[in-house]
Amino acid sequence: MRIIGIMLVRNEDLYVRQAAVNVLNFCDELLAVDNMSDDATGEILRDLEQESRGRLKYHRTEHPGVSHDLIASYAGSDTWIFGVDGDEIYDPEGLLRLRLRLEEGEFDKDWVVFGNVFNLMTLEHDKSRASGHLAPPCRSMTKLYNFSAIKAWHGPCQERLHGGRIVFRPGFGEHQRRDLHKETDWADADFRCLHLCFLRRSSKEAESSSPRRNIMDRHAWGWRKILKEGWRIARGLPLSNWKLERYARGPLVAQPVGDFFRH
Repeated sequence: MRIIGIMLVRNEDLYVRQAAVNVLNFCDELLAVDNMSDDATGEILRDLEQESRGRLKYHRTEHPGVSHDLIASYAGSDTWIFGVDGDEIYDPEGLLRLRLRLEEGEFDKDWVVFGNVFNLMTLEHDKSRASGHLAPPCRSMTKLYNFSAIKAWHGPCQERLHGGRIVFRPGFGEHQRRDLHKETDWADADFRCLHLCFLRRSSKEAESSSPRRNIMDRHAWGWRKILKEGWRIARGLPLSNWKLERYARGPLVAQPVGDFFRH
């Protein structure tokens, strides 16, 4: 059993090193795909490639879809594909416990595993405490896929693990998902992530800049969304914000987060 990490980033130099370092011991290999960053993201990842002695492999590309091409060949093998973003800081100790559970076969019958998430609105300067919204009730956006459950994941995909067509092996399907975030509280979870989706992530972004729009805001323009947004514009309302709608649900809570930044 192998775990292959696939990271897709663009202008993430404030947290990308922490995001990568925290998952390196969980993964057998981490493929870091840089979508033409023009801040220090590429330099940070190239340095980490050297420090990790090749365990992290750096790729730079103009096309985000290349990130899916790098993992498509693992379909049908005893491999878990772990998608990581530059704004996702995982609990490294928890991931080691999760790896043992994967190796013991606990999730062999699952297609995808979702974990606990803390969507940060604020992060204290010393990174000891943060405030935000937990999943649940927010949706979980973690990405851990059992590629032994599929024959193929064909493109075109706008990025890794998004889009395309999945061909499942007999006995597997989309419904076989494990929602660990609905089984375990945040404090007790092995698979848990700080999602910095509402924070500034690049040194090139202004301190007061608005959070980046989610990829779904940029790409998911089907006819239903076009009608919905047209209705909002006609009434003088702002465009809907997919990120706020999914990641800012429920009460605003505070949590200690120092363990995520020790490595």
